[in-house]
Amino acid sequence: MAGVDRLETVPQHFLRQVEARGAGEVALRQKEFGIWREFSWRESCEQVRNFGLGLRTLGLARGDHVATIGDNDRQYLWAYLGLQAVGGVQVGLFTDATADEAAYIIDHSDARFVLAQDQEQVDKMLAIREQIPKVERVVYWDERGLWEYEDPWLAACDEVCRRGEKLAAEEPSRFEEEVAQGRGDDLAILCYTSGTTGRPKGAMLSHENILRSNEAFTQVDALYDSDNHVSLLPLGWIAEHAWGVAPHCVHGMVMNFPESLETVRENVREIAPQRVLYNSRLWDALLGTVQVRMAESSWINRKLYELFLPVGQRLADRKLAGEAVSPGLRLAYRIGDWCLFHPLRDKLGFTRLRAAYTAGGALSPDAMRFFHALGINLKQIYGLTEVTGSGTIHWDGDIKFASVGRPGGGVSVRTDEDGEIRIGGPTVFQGYYNNAEATAEAIVEEDGVRWFRTGDAGHIDEDGHLIYLDRMKDMITLANGERYAPQFIEGRLKFSPHILDVMAVGGPAQEYVTALVIINFDNVGSWAERQSIAFTTFADLAQKAEVCELIRQAVDHVNREMPPSSRVRRFVLLPKEFDADESEMTRSRKLRRDVLYTRYAEMIEAMYAGQERIHVQTAVRYQDGSEGAVETTLRIVESSDSEVAPGNRH
Repeated sequence: MAGVDRLETVPQHFLRQVEARGAGEVALRQKEFGIWREFSWRESCEQVRNFGLGLRTLGLARGDHVATIGDNDRQYLWAYLGLQAVGGVQVGLFTDATADEAAYIIDHSDARFVLAQDQEQVDKMLAIREQIPKVERVVYWDERGLWEYEDPWLAACDEVCRRGEKLAAEEPSRFEEEVAQGRGDDLAILCYTSGTTGRPKGAMLSHENILRSNEAFTQVDALYDSDNHVSLLPLGWIAEHAWGVAPHCVHGMVMNFPESLETVRENVREIAPQRVLYNSRLWDALLGTVQVRMAESSWINRKLYELFLPVGQRLADRKLAGEAVSPGLRLAYRIGDWCLFHPLRDKLGFTRLRAAYTAGGALSPDAMRFFHALGINLKQIYGLTEVTGSGTIHWDGDIKFASVGRPGGGVSVRTDEDGEIRIGGPTVFQGYYNNAEATAEAIVEEDGVRWFRTGDAGHIDEDGHLIYLDRMKDMITLANGERYAPQFIEGRLKFSPHILDVMAVGGPAQEYVTALVIINFDNVGSWAERQSIAFTTFADLAQKAEVCELIRQAVDHVNREMPPSSRVRRFVLLPKEFDADESEMTRSRKLRRDVLYTRYAEMIEAMYAGQERIHVQTAVRYQDGSEGAVETTLRIVESSDSEVAPGNRH
């Protein structure tokens, strides 16, 4: 960028790309009305400039906080870069955040402005207006349904941009001067943690944190300006900042925005990106979809799947173990790739994929092996908000299914004497906003290095790979003194296409593990229809004897590969899914175990009391805010290889 010797901020990198590429190269695409619309770097820059300067005219000062809520699209990206270009700090909220959740983050972050997508989000802001007294203006970018809103507290994005365009005409160099003032240690985003054990905390992340996180990962897997990124991950989660926006600005990677949530898979297939990052829950869902569709496919497709999937798994095992692949196995895989694996990758939009990544929870080794068998170079990432999403990653040629990889470039990882994972390096955050006590507990300085105490349990193996076990607080000791890691059990069980979610249960008062299991309604429903099993609701399907037996077979399969202390002896199929709106999960889909233990205490007690059935009434909160209840009798199922004697059930 002209006038700046060292690029220290994300907007400075963005302006460098604009200068290099101008009006001749595509910066981003968005699909609208079935057509991919393209926008050049110059067009993007004009929108970023106008919005940023428009905020200036509304009174935004350097260091002020702007809360943002909405689905990823070009206006969101332009506003994000615009507010940072003039020194603002982005505070991302999840689109499906409830009014109370949004109110807490907006108020706690001291946001002066809110950027809201549409009528739904604006109405949410109006409902909590008294709870967010520091907010001076709410700016919205999708005007549908808002034409009759005349509240001066609200402002249309187009009007803000017109104000910015006028300022740019009066002061032609103002925008470049604003961007040039940025420094690497300036606060870029306040990214709130998922809040699994309490209120979310605002992690303060600088421009340098974001850029160094991007650098850490691109040292492992290179990026090119011809690469395409499909922007799916919410800007309330750290991943899209470090894996989407930063690479777009630093490397010139093209951003692509789907038309809607309903068309995501189709749009991903059309773009065929070179790399994707999905959370582990989405990979589990993709795996289940492939398994079910193959089971429902034609006879010839089922036979091809049964024949070549083991071939793919054998090839993956040998390659990742560094062993030689025989000519016969290589030929068999090529045939399998031609008639099975390539068509499957095409359906998923992965025909040009160099690497795929999973984050937001460990993916089971079985699932990793499955995708590698399909020819998808899937890698685990272990990272947290407080270290800007960076930590460890699988490197090509050094992938272990049971690990979460080795540290990325410039990042250090170690474990302390208690087995807690610590991460050090330039990606460690500045601290928690307005929470000095939590900051002091989380960061330790030793030998000039700032280490973040993750609160996660793990160990580093002889090859330098990090083996993640679970949260330190969630590692559980049973009454017999044996320990187990709930997430490890849960991940293995979710490999079944018929299981959507699981919470492993058991503690110091119990001698064995039980589980709360949620069926995958779509997959189990399809299976039931093929078996001519009639059902009505989710709760009805979950309690069918045939479904209980189906899930018991999946539990038995996992139990056979588990040490005795980690085997699930009894389980119950819940009549509904875990729900973030009911505080059972975080917005990033992590279980709130304390809430679940309390809410389902009666069921848990019944499993350990040796009961065969329990009558329950479960509260449900619907999307419109109303509440209801699901009343049903649940079966308590015992695994086939249970070693629990009747006298040890308590």
